Amino acid sequence: MSPVFRFVEFAVGGVLLSVITALVFAAAVMRFFGHPLIWSVDLAQLLFIWLCFIGATKAMRERGHLGVDFLARLLPHRNRLMLETAVTAVTLAFFAILAVQGTKLTLLNTERAFGDSGLSYAYVTIAVPVGCVFLGLAMIANTAEAWRNRSGGTQLIYSRTQGAVDAATKTEL
Repeated sequence: MSPVFRFVEFAVGGVLLSVITALVFAAAVMRFFGHPLIWSVDLAQLLFIWLCFIGATKAMRERGHLGVDFLARLLPHRNRLMLETAVTAVTLAFFAILAVQGTKLTLLNTERAFGDSGLSYAYVTIAVPVGCVFLGLAMIANTAEAWRNRSGGTQLIYSRTQGAVDAATKTEL
């Protein structure tokens, strides 16, 4: 993945988190003074949904999602790679269904208002298909990278091997 894309992803995530924090803080302060900002909570929820998908995509690219691989770790690297590829295929099919159905739901919700904000509920529901596409692209990239480097026995689709974990946590002073 390009460094520019990584930076943009990080920056957008940081901005969203900052705006969410400011909105919730402003809502609490204004409520204390008797002038609640009803729309701010709705907007914070909307931005949080998008932030979750951005974070999930980043975690997928970096193989940082939690997983239970107690039995899978017993398999040799090649068999484990084939197992993770099969899981990826099933997951991509699920994401494709979510993207199609999420798009249909988005089109149905264009007229519906989101809470008291006056925004279209479509801004909320479109996060699902967009997030599924981004997650799917990250999974495809991880799969391609794992299969390209399969002979080294250090790269998997979802899991970091011990060598990759050590390299990822190594910092230079």
